[in-house]
Parts: sequence; C-alpha cells; structure tokens
Amino acid sequence: MSKIVIFSGAGVSADSGISTFRDSDGLWEKHDVKDICTAGCLITNREETLAFYDARREDIQNKKPNLAHITIAKLKNKYPDKIAVITQNVDDMFERAGCSDVLHVHGFLRELCCEKCNLVKDIGYEKQSREELCPQCNEKLRPNIVFFGEQAPRYADLYKHLEDCEVFVSIGTSGAVINVDMFTQWAEYSILNNLEKSNLINEEYFDEVYYEKAVTAIPKIELSLKKFLLD
Repeated sequence: MSKIVIFSGAGVSADSGISTFRDSDGLWEKHDVKDICTAGCLITNREETLAFYDARREDIQNKKPNLAHITIAKLKNKYPDKIAVITQNVDDMFERAGCSDVLHVHGFLRELCCEKCNLVKDIGYEKQSREELCPQCNEKLRPNIVFFGEQAPRYADLYKHLEDCEVFVSIGTSGAVINVDMFTQWAEYSILNNLEKSNLINEEYFDEVYYEKAVTAIPKIELSLKKFLLD
C-alpha cells in the first residue's frame, strides 16, 4: 500500500470557493443537518434533501481546483504507488486537477446510487430526476453521500492505506468528524495544516504544523514530502 497518506477536509477546497458546513456563513447556517444529511432524511424529508444536493452539484460546476489540489494531483500522478489521496470532501476538485485514484470516504457529489443494490451512476452536475429508477433493480436512487448515522464503507480502504503509511498528512480538517490524531500512530512522520487551531486536534502528535491556508502551506508540504519520496 501507500508510503504517504494525504488526508484532506473542507479546508483544502476553501480557496476554490466551495461552501463548507462549519464556516460562520456555511451550509449548517442555512440548513438543519438532521433535515438534509442524517440517516432517514430521505424518508422523512426526501424532496428537500434531493434539492439540497442538486444545489450543491450546481454550486461546484464552475469551481476550479486550487494550488493545493493541483500540487497533490501532480505528486500523486508522479508517484502513484507511493501516495494515497484520501478526502472527506464530496466535490471533484482533485479529479479536475487531474488526480487519479482519489478515495472519497464520505461519497462523491456527482454520483447517485441505488438504495437497494448500490449501483452507482455519475450524473455530473445535473439535477437528479425524481422519476428515474435504478436500471438494474427498479428501486429508488439517492445521492451517493454518506449521511450522519450511516455506515461509511470506504473507511475500510482508508485503514488499509494507513497500515503501510510512513508519512501522514492532514490538510484542512477540524477533526470534528474523524479524529486525525489517531491516524498519526501509524506513521513515522506527520504533517498538519489547518487555517487555525482546532481544539479537536492535538498538534503535539504532528512533526510539522502549518496554521495557514492550504494554498500557502502546500509548497512547504511538497518540499517535505519530496524528501521521503526520494529516499
């Protein structure tokens, strides 16, 4: 598996203009999480939930990857067997930057999946048809997003990468959903980048810490990673 694990959250996409849930003007301010992003909301609040993800697809359509996405994509493509790019984000900025084999642990906004057989369909940035059913089993389709309270099946892949990880890099995540401190135990060297300190992350577990935008921290992180890649 991969020697270097680069794990990212909303902060890596902030400079691409993509709304986050936890900013003061973010998505949580406009919506109640239990209504549009919690297990069961497709039963109790289906139309508003689908409309919310339609709007998010439209929102990312004209966004562009920033320097952090581009730099990580460049490294991944140059060292495909040595680097794993893993993100909590559901946007497609890494893919637009040319990054191959991105692991989205919380789902992918462009995709729908069948509620029964798990067939996955990429609809790009279109609105989800309310009439369309799964072509395989004729059941309802839903956004391919992991809601709060649901199992996240791709976590198993995340832990497989961590088993062989020598360098762990955390970029733009507050630690509110996943405890990134825990991941440092697998690595010999760890790097943290966030816009500001989080009381959910203990910086003492990290060898390098950068409290600044991902786009300004990424050149320094790239230099550090190249030392390990060239060993």
